Amino acid sequence: MNVDPTLFLPELFQIVLILCLFGQSIFGRTPSADHLDVTGWLPFASAIGIVVAGLGLTAQGLVLWEAYRLDGLSQFFKFAVSLGFFFAVLNAQKQPTLALEHRSDYFLLLSLSAFGLMCLASSVELITIYLSLELSSYSLYALIPLRGKDAKASEAGVKYILFGAAATAVSLYGLSYILASQHTSYLAALVQKPWNMADAPMGLLGVSLFMAGFFYKLALFPFHFWAPDVYEGTSNETAAYAATLPKLGAVVILIRLSATLVPGLSATTIIAVFGALSMTFGNLAALTQRDVKRMLGYSSVSHAGYVTMGLVSGLPQGLAAAGFYSLVYVLMNLTCFWVICRLSPNGENVTLNDLNGLHKSSPFLAFVLAVGAFSLVGLPPTAGFMGKLFLLSSAWNRGYDWLVITAAVNTAIAIYYYLNIVRHAYTVEREGSAAVMNTQTGFGMMWGGVLAFLVLALGMVPSPVFQWAEAAGKQLMP
Repeated sequence: MNVDPTLFLPELFQIVLILCLFGQSIFGRTPSADHLDVTGWLPFASAIGIVVAGLGLTAQGLVLWEAYRLDGLSQFFKFAVSLGFFFAVLNAQKQPTLALEHRSDYFLLLSLSAFGLMCLASSVELITIYLSLELSSYSLYALIPLRGKDAKASEAGVKYILFGAAATAVSLYGLSYILASQHTSYLAALVQKPWNMADAPMGLLGVSLFMAGFFYKLALFPFHFWAPDVYEGTSNETAAYAATLPKLGAVVILIRLSATLVPGLSATTIIAVFGALSMTFGNLAALTQRDVKRMLGYSSVSHAGYVTMGLVSGLPQGLAAAGFYSLVYVLMNLTCFWVICRLSPNGENVTLNDLNGLHKSSPFLAFVLAVGAFSLVGLPPTAGFMGKLFLLSSAWNRGYDWLVITAAVNTAIAIYYYLNIVRHAYTVEREGSAAVMNTQTGFGMMWGGVLAFLVLALGMVPSPVFQWAEAAGKQLMP
């Protein structure tokens, strides 16, 4: 079998990065010298990864016994993973709760997780999908508890592992039903199979159970219970990664699986119901939160519900809207977490009261936070507004108007707690003489501006990226 290595440029570069970190993790430990720090070269290397992913955007092919597809969808998500990984690395450079001797190990595991997500983007065979999912997940099992000696981090790690193990078991159980009823594990063949209760009840049950593992990663109700506790318990920098990039892996597989379904089928209706419940529960639970990370945890539950509108539409535009919104979600969530990390130089959690008077102590941080919050709620001219508009438009008149109405109502509910963040930053004065600490250099602050710029730019000029995602969605439709 002859395989062109240029088809795998993003994956090969990520492997090189992993090997470099592995070597530094082993050989950088000497009793007579300080441990080598990765903050000097890794940001530049991850930036090169974005360029490499851009060079691989046009890759097309079906390789590895037709289990690995290079197409517009896979390359779109690999580029998104590379972009998100770059900002996650920048954000975690000065992680205060991580000892210097553990930094190489930390970024090694982070790189392995990103590599698993890249493999997941191209996987078009169920067993390959499962293996890629586990590769991206196992690294996070080790990263979540890394927060000094904080007991909450250990609790978060245990919850993430236990819930992840349960979701994996359910997915494998569903895989067995799919194989038993449809006699194939390839998505291309599964597209041609019946997916309704009358013709293939076992197959319908199997695909529903298999999707559960990805609903867990997406934090979709009722597979969301881990998200608020894990976000609150783990370090701010790890939470920024766990809250964003794994969502890309979940969405890309759900898009591929959703391409096999049409509106009105039982499986599609189940996804729509879960989406409506996820929006409602996530927003209502977020209303009472004071810890900003925990609030963003429940926020992720609601945003998972919004993504389902694109998945159930049965249109290339719907799949494109889901892909576009997942990219937007990564950027606007990283924007908020970037500010959280800047406001907690000792690694502590940030509450709403900690944001009081931010516009005076650090106007730039207040502006970046406002951009992220406005985008999360879906206000123009941010990318969040355009992402939700694309999702709402794709599901309207497709048999799920009730889901669109539910999403619109929930967007109104979300205005309260998102704008409450901005209210504390701009209208509530800080008590006493304490000032918000800011240990970042001008160069470091610049990246917050870059994130805010991307969020605004995708809101004002979304067409190039959305058309790119739409072309990828059309390739999937039977």
